[in-house]
Amino acid sequence: MTIREQLEARERQTLAPQAARSGDTRGRVRPETEDPVRPAFQRDRDRIIHTKAFRRLKHKTQVFFSPQGDHYRTRLTHTLEVSQIARTIAKVLRLNEELTEAIALGHDLGHTPFGHAGERVLSSLVPGGFNHYEQSLRIVDVLEHDHEGLNLTWEVRDGIARHSKGKNGLPVGASPEQRASTVEGQIARVADIVAYVNHDIDDAIRAGVIQESSLPQDAVAVLGGNPSERIGRLVTDVVEQTLTGDLSEVRMSGDVLEAMLALRSFMFEAVYENPVATAEFSKAHGILGGLWEKVRATPERFLDPRTLATEGLDRAAQDFLAGMTDRYAVNLFEQLYIPKPWVTVSDDDRML
Repeated sequence: MTIREQLEARERQTLAPQAARSGDTRGRVRPETEDPVRPAFQRDRDRIIHTKAFRRLKHKTQVFFSPQGDHYRTRLTHTLEVSQIARTIAKVLRLNEELTEAIALGHDLGHTPFGHAGERVLSSLVPGGFNHYEQSLRIVDVLEHDHEGLNLTWEVRDGIARHSKGKNGLPVGASPEQRASTVEGQIARVADIVAYVNHDIDDAIRAGVIQESSLPQDAVAVLGGNPSERIGRLVTDVVEQTLTGDLSEVRMSGDVLEAMLALRSFMFEAVYENPVATAEFSKAHGILGGLWEKVRATPERFLDPRTLATEGLDRAAQDFLAGMTDRYAVNLFEQLYIPKPWVTVSDDDRML
């Protein structure tokens, strides 16, 4: 047997019956030769890490726009924290860690510049709206590798496409058509909210937007008084409740789920939609709106000709703007809209 086949055999022996197995994947859109060493989900994980879209996440907003402090999260560090939490849960439940990690690492590839504010702006500009999870799937299916896509397995693509919960969506207990088909994909979904609620609280306190004492005390009493305690409590509850349900789906107990949702509601009110914390984001509409207008006026200068020819102007402009980092969007806006001082050689200069 090849090394890959040995690893696949190990999965069949050690993983829980409910786990997804690399050797039993529903396959890829385009058939390809298997790797001699890496099983399919591990190969997908590696492909995602090596994408340009993944590297751009380091310069995309999580909560605070272009933070000057060294310790604020970016979209990349958020993704890494989601991956760590997801793998912890998957390991304890004897589920497929590589599949879980691949979904977690790919779930936010399609996020816009300027965080959720940027997503709202693009949704108002793009005919039919814009959703970052749909763009994440488009990146891995179409845009990466010079428009060849990554050709990921069905299970990874399914998890990326159905990870999002929205402002009021349930991290667990959603209807089957709204949650991932694999338990591993459902783990990535719940790990996302466990990560962002807790690390965004940490960043908001560091920024002086909220204080620890302002958190909902009923939720704190259930989950703990600091991020480490809360993450530990949430992960433990997910593991215990999912085991109790025989791994049929990812579960949480009622009081813990209620406490987590209370923290999320608090964060939307106090931070994500707080005029102080999001003051700079009000400018995102002007920046992205201005760029949308300019690139559509001269598409041959900015937009991918293949997308223009096959899918049209709106899709090409959406891909271009959604792929920008915060600083790229700001710099391009300045180049296109901010006049530069005229520099010429004066008579005095000629005499020197």
